[in-house]
Amino acid sequence: MGAAWPGVSSAADADAVKRGAYLFNAAGCVSCHTDFKNGGPPLAGGRALKTPFGTFYGPNITPDVEHGIGGWSDADFVRALRQGVAPDGSSYFPVFPYTSFTRIREQDLLDIKAYIFSLPPSPTPSRPHEIEFPFGWRFLMGAWKWLNFEPGPMAAAADGDELARGAYLVEALAHCGECHTPRDMLGGSDREQALAGATEGPEGESVPNITPDPETGIGDWSVQDFLWLLKAGILPDGDVVGSLMGEVVEHSTSKLTEADQRAIAVYLRSRPAVRHKVGKRP
Repeated sequence: MGAAWPGVSSAADADAVKRGAYLFNAAGCVSCHTDFKNGGPPLAGGRALKTPFGTFYGPNITPDVEHGIGGWSDADFVRALRQGVAPDGSSYFPVFPYTSFTRIREQDLLDIKAYIFSLPPSPTPSRPHEIEFPFGWRFLMGAWKWLNFEPGPMAAAADGDELARGAYLVEALAHCGECHTPRDMLGGSDREQALAGATEGPEGESVPNITPDPETGIGDWSVQDFLWLLKAGILPDGDVVGSLMGEVVEHSTSKLTEADQRAIAVYLRSRPAVRHKVGKRP
């Protein structure tokens, strides 16, 4: 990181930036907000994500005042991730995973903001989304949230509670369910099939079942199997993950401590087994 961060004025601020960097990696923010394919600046937006509702482009979240989030207050940042609401009062589309990020505890959110604001700003305008009619109408998000969104952070876990730590990583920070849980025709998560995979996930890719179902999920995976996956992207059969999960490993899970990687494994192995029975959307 270097000896000094822009705007960091005290040891307490530096500690927040350091904590925030780790949490930022756990949340995988860089993957959705950086256009690696076209050599875009870090976090300056432009990354395309194709969905059944259209193509969404990650916005600029650098501390640039005009084109990024440099003008956001702490309250603006917390409200965006906790409630899915922009500083101007409009609602974000749920491709921004605030449905999971709402569960992140407030101090962790503020530490993430401290880290982002320590990075160089980029004057890169965010690219407008290309959304199919009528899903681009933001005023519909109020009804969508009423049906699909439960705001609020997870309760703090006791130190050393590995299962609770794993739950916090999977359900909140790493937001695994956003890809590994199937969605209905309006983009709401099918909670009865939580983490059971999706036939048509982001970019139209099939996303695997990560519940401990012995036939369609990870029922025969050991903790060590998970560690190999999260550290290096290596599956139990020796194959290597690619595409979107490859990005998750490269930019997120490989940067976690082994204790956190193990906590994720312990939590996923503790989940109820769900038989994968997801079909394509009609």
